[in-house]
Amino acid sequence: MFKNLASDAFGLSDIGKIIPPSQFNQTDIDDYIFHEDNEKIYFVIKSKTDEYCFTNVAFLHLDGQSATSRKRLLKRYPYRYFQPANIMIETAGTMDLDAELKFNLGGLAFSIDIDKSQIEQIRDIYKALTAISEKCKVIAHEEAVLDKSFNTVTNMFGLKSLPENVVLSLPDIINQTVAQVETAYSQRLATIRQYDFGAVFEHYLHQ
Repeated sequence: MFKNLASDAFGLSDIGKIIPPSQFNQTDIDDYIFHEDNEKIYFVIKSKTDEYCFTNVAFLHLDGQSATSRKRLLKRYPYRYFQPANIMIETAGTMDLDAELKFNLGGLAFSIDIDKSQIEQIRDIYKALTAISEKCKVIAHEEAVLDKSFNTVTNMFGLKSLPENVVLSLPDIINQTVAQVETAYSQRLATIRQYDFGAVFEHYLHQ
C-alpha cells in the first residue's frame, strides 16, 4: 500500500505503457469492445490507474480514481461525434521517464503520459489521429456540400410550402423525382459518413 502511495506522490503511477496486441485480451477495457460489430482495438495504453484504448471507431477511457481504488468509470468517445483535433506530442527531457500524447476530442482535452522508450509507437498514434482528424474534416465538408445541393434541388420544386392536397394532385413524375432525389441523398450521405478508421490505423501501425 505504501509503495502505491509513494508512486502516486511522485507521479510514477500515471506513466502508461503501450500494450502489445497479443495482450489486448488481458486488459479490462477489452470487455467493453463491440467485437460483435467488428470493432477492433489498435492501441491500448495502460497505467496503474487508467486504460486508454483506440479502436477503429472510438476512443475509450477506463478512468481509475487512484492506484489504491478499484472503482472505474468507462467513457466512450466515438470519432463520429468526438473528432480528434490539436494532436501533439511533448517529447521527454533527459531526466524524464515519459512523453506526453495530447489531443482534443470534441473539445475535451486529453493528456496521456507514456513510457518514452515507446516513442515510435507514440508517433504511430500521433500520425493516425492526425489523419483521422483530416478525414473527419473532409466528411464534414462533403456533408455540407451535399446538404446545400439537396436543399437547392428540393427548393426548385417548392413542395414543402404547398398544401398536401396540392402535392397529391401533382403529376406522378414530379413526386417520383422528389422521391428519387431523397433516396439519392440518403444513399450519398451513408457513403460519406464513413467513420470506421481501421485502414488509417493499419496504415501507420508499426507494432
